[in-house]
Amino acid sequence: MQRTYLTTAMYHFVSLPHFEALREPLLQFCMSREIKGTLLLADEGINGTIAGPEKSILELLHYLKHDAIFEGNFKSLSHKESWSDKHPFYRMKVKLKKEIVTLGIPGVSPTKVVGTYVKPQDWNAIISDPEVVLIDTRNDYEFAIGTFKDAINPKTTTFREFPEYVKTHLDPKKHKRVAMFCTGGIRCEKASSFMMNEGFEEVFHLEGGILKYLEEVKPEESLWQGECFVFDQRVAIKHGLEVGHYDQCFACRYPLSKDDMKSDKYTPGISCPNCFGKHTPDKLKSLSERQKQIILAKAKGINHIG
Repeated sequence: MQRTYLTTAMYHFVSLPHFEALREPLLQFCMSREIKGTLLLADEGINGTIAGPEKSILELLHYLKHDAIFEGNFKSLSHKESWSDKHPFYRMKVKLKKEIVTLGIPGVSPTKVVGTYVKPQDWNAIISDPEVVLIDTRNDYEFAIGTFKDAINPKTTTFREFPEYVKTHLDPKKHKRVAMFCTGGIRCEKASSFMMNEGFEEVFHLEGGILKYLEEVKPEESLWQGECFVFDQRVAIKHGLEVGHYDQCFACRYPLSKDDMKSDKYTPGISCPNCFGKHTPDKLKSLSERQKQIILAKAKGINHIG
């Protein structure tokens, strides 16, 4: 693959009481360097995925770790990298949030209590233990295209639903050892904090998430099955963080296989087998108009942003 744009996923839990003041300088820094994507800021830290020329991304990482405006809060910020020949994002956004990953339970913070971090190289041994309950903390549509061998699907549509799943399906007296994972590590890290607060004794989570595992663990040693959904134009990735085989339905954001795109329920930009027949007339009209504009923009050789 041509090494044109460096995609960087990052998150860091840290106390940021004055996070609102960081939005504008961070946005301007990125926009001045052809960096695009989304960064979330909250009083519990930073989270996001951005992409741009390698020089620009390295400058941003240095800025976050060393500029006085951040007061040293991001000195230990870690990140994951992958490459693409096309820019995976259309615009740059820095958003202010109540949480950098929304669990919806006040007081839950990995800076106060957190489970045991497990390196990708040690993950197979943990999840191969028959006494360990392995839980995929991602959403249903992410689980659908790939997960770890024998992982449980909580069948959630948002991370907010995860606490209810734990309360109704898991018991700290019965489930002594629990291991969790997610795309980049942020959801399972916060989920481990929640479960520790709920009385679970041994809670493990994959450090760096699936992305780090696919980057560092050899395919022949892997217990990962399928592809990993990512929240950018790549849609899904494989071992070595290579771009996968899935596309995405614009209407419902569900990942699409080649068979899905052969279905008579699939119309590019308008519907797929997952959402066919579920849109209101106004929604269908809006989707149809957007697709029309995309086709017109493509004919002119430009990107449609909308």
